[in-house]
Amino acid sequence: MHQFLVEPVLTPCPKCNKPRKLHSVCPNCGFYKGKEVINVLAKLEKKERKLREKDIKETEKDQKGEKQEKTLTLEELSKKKF
Repeated sequence: MHQFLVEPVLTPCPKCNKPRKLHSVCPNCGFYKGKEVINVLAKLEKKERKLREKDIKETEKDQKGEKQEKTLTLEELSKKKF
C-alpha cells in the first residue's frame, strides 16, 4: 500500500509550448532557460528537420501574436468587439 505511481509534473516550454519536465531541457526544441543546449535539428533527417523547423516557427508566430494582442491601447480596447 505504500508503493504508488506519481504522475510527472509537466509545464509548457516557453519556446515551443510542448510539455516538458520541470528544470530539464525540452526534448522538442533543445532549449533550457532561453539558451539552446542541444541541437535537436542536427540529429534529424532532412524531412523531419523541415517539419520541426516549420512547427517551431509557427509557435513563435503564435506567441508573438499573443504578445501584440495584449499591448492594445485604451482606444483600441474600447473599439474591439468581444
